[in-house]
Amino acid sequence: MPFSSNVIYSFLIAFGVILGAGLFAGVAAIINNNPPLKTIIDFSDSIKIWAVAIALGGTFSSFEILDEGLFKGEIKAIIKQVVYIFMAILGANSGCNIFRLIQRCGEMWIK
Repeated sequence: MPFSSNVIYSFLIAFGVILGAGLFAGVAAIINNNPPLKTIIDFSDSIKIWAVAIALGGTFSSFEILDEGLFKGEIKAIIKQVVYIFMAILGANSGCNIFRLIQRCGEMWIK
């Protein structure tokens, strides 16, 4: 797959993990009679690292590539993996920020 496709996959997979898990956490909060938006935000913040791991393939392949790049001098491989990791982190943070934006908009509408 081309590099640009993998970058887009990394971002959107992490983003989707956060959105999906947050939404289902909200449903669970409603069933358990807890505040859904607070539960969504707390849960989405706590699973960011898992969303990044899932977006990178769920294994340590990224770290293996970084290791090979460092010890074999493959700078291009290191840069690619750093970009994948950065985009996955950006996707996870974007998902969390969507829920925070919803919270802020709700606060504005109530007042």
